[in-house]
Amino acid sequence: MFEDVEIQFFKGTHRVRDPKETIEINENKLRTAGITRLTEITDLDRIKIPVFSAIRPTAQEGGVSVYAGKGATKEQAKASAMMEGFERYSAERQDIDNERTFVDTYNNIKSSQELKALDPRDLLLPKNFTTQNVENSRLEWIESKDIISEETIYVPSNAVFHPYIPTREVIPSPLAIFKGNTNGLASGNIIEESVLHGIFEVVERDAWSLFELTKRNKKEINQDTIENDIINELLAKFNNEGINIKLMDITADLKITTVAASADDTVLKDPALLTLGVGTHLDPNIAVIRALTEVAQSRATQIHGTREDTIRADFMRKSSYEGMKRMNKHYFQKEEDTIDLSDIEDKSSHSIKKDIETSIEEVQKVGFDKVLYTDLTREEIGINVARVIIPKAELYSLDEERLGTRALEYDRKARRGLV
Repeated sequence: MFEDVEIQFFKGTHRVRDPKETIEINENKLRTAGITRLTEITDLDRIKIPVFSAIRPTAQEGGVSVYAGKGATKEQAKASAMMEGFERYSAERQDIDNERTFVDTYNNIKSSQELKALDPRDLLLPKNFTTQNVENSRLEWIESKDIISEETIYVPSNAVFHPYIPTREVIPSPLAIFKGNTNGLASGNIIEESVLHGIFEVVERDAWSLFELTKRNKKEINQDTIENDIINELLAKFNNEGINIKLMDITADLKITTVAASADDTVLKDPALLTLGVGTHLDPNIAVIRALTEVAQSRATQIHGTREDTIRADFMRKSSYEGMKRMNKHYFQKEEDTIDLSDIEDKSSHSIKKDIETSIEEVQKVGFDKVLYTDLTREEIGINVARVIIPKAELYSLDEERLGTRALEYDRKARRGLV
């Protein structure tokens, strides 16, 4: 299904192309995607870890129009913001999508035996759908490919487009079965890169959801034994400014490393700057870098947001710094259980295809039997974008209304001390 493409760039991220080259190749496509401005916001924060913003005023209603990008270098952060803007543009429903979507009920598709469709309940529906017969609801469907079986499986468009605006070609309009999100949406230099990073994002949200629910699947990473130069440079930038960083391995039973980084600004003691970053990767070092740079992104966007939104700023100032730390003590208190970063297995390779295969193997070990993706690459910009779906993977950290049996079972095991 995928070509075997060698990874060429390993400094803080694994990509088939140097981020500088990614910018050069794609910068002329920004206007076509509606991105009017790329701006650096690094200097809003005193830690000086690179953060960029991409502004797209034409974003569809229900989506956001400002996207942030982060990285260990300015080129990585700029490329990240650009690609975030491209993927959001590509995920919006366009007129051409009417040609590859259709409206029908799940039961009708299943009984026809001509097409295979994903049971909507495998997407973890909100609680208010438990008493409704979703099998007979008119939904909009779009094609996806199952990486495991290589079959074509139709999935609800609600799980692919964001924001989800049901087709107006059919009356009555198909049902929206949950609030949209961007989980599993990823762009890349090639489609294989997009799919791999889409998988990482779904795995990240699954692990983070299990942690948020149980507060148990965590080990604090011993920062004194970290040997990676990029990580140590990032940590120094925080430490030199009095910002305490806690790194935690929150990898659950799905053994693709997921790391959470929390930041406590002991100088400003601003509750709005008790920020968090989460990163997932087969290489534990990259997972840490992603988590740390996401903290920097969260701080910069928070500072920028409170400058623009004075009402929200006033509200946050009234919040208690110590109270917020107590409420979120699982992110800030010291852990008895520690681990050295070098003790976490690096499962990455020099091949995108091999990394996808390794990720699929780990996903299957915990009982997931499908990994689906829909190609959202738009011809007019030619940026590879994919939406990855792993049915039954948890996303409680994104949407508390959508809690699956996997999380509930994991919580039961955690309460009995089995995880």
